[in-house]
Amino acid sequence: MMAQAGSAPRPPALQELTRFGLGGTADSSNPFLAQINAALWTALGVGAGGTGSLIQSLNKEASANDLGLLFQTGFSTRALLGLFGSDQFRLAVSPDGSTFLDALRADPATGIVDQPNLPRFKGYTNYDNYVGVGAWTKIGINNTEYNDQGAFDAGANRFVAPVSGTYLFGATLMFKVNASTSARMSGRLVINSSDVLRGSYGESSATHRSEATALWLQSMAALSAGDTVELQGSFRAHDGYFAAEQTSFWGAKIG
Repeated sequence: MMAQAGSAPRPPALQELTRFGLGGTADSSNPFLAQINAALWTALGVGAGGTGSLIQSLNKEASANDLGLLFQTGFSTRALLGLFGSDQFRLAVSPDGSTFLDALRADPATGIVDQPNLPRFKGYTNYDNYVGVGAWTKIGINNTEYNDQGAFDAGANRFVAPVSGTYLFGATLMFKVNASTSARMSGRLVINSSDVLRGSYGESSATHRSEATALWLQSMAALSAGDTVELQGSFRAHDGYFAAEQTSFWGAKIG
């Protein structure tokens, strides 16, 4: 191939190379090495004889093998993206290069995306909570059906935000009679034991039916890490109980 004037000669092809080092020395562990500050892959345009598209394929031999990209700091991996040990697509992060936490997983059979480390919980009380007239009382949500990231503190009956973000909460308050079904049942969600979460307050004012009349609450909150949310109930006119098993509190981070 003839070289252009004023330029170094270009070989027509490079075939069967065993190592290639650009700006550094490739070795057996890294037969292709590029030590550079920027790189560009661009499609060959139609005018130059190409299609205008650019597709890069990465292939592994079998499902159990690994295929992906590693993102490192000081050659210690902080994130990985790809198919690792299966055909499930994963995005995982690491604080130290050895422990990895999956942020996203995509099921190849269904296309369903999961966030396995998303803070979420559903808790309930396993005893009838007595509440007097006019007294806002924290409900003893002391058991959990699930509690991802351990964000719900069943001992203190409250949710503790593990990270800052937007959270969605909901609750069910189930009435149980003490002396009268004319009790007026109220409920609310409270942030940091003092601030009522706007939009979470509600009251059932009709004549109640024991272990059938329920009050449902739902609202969103922008929380900082360490903020707490608890469920509170109250009665007016007559006292009563918030029933075991069906009185529940749930939430999840949504943004």
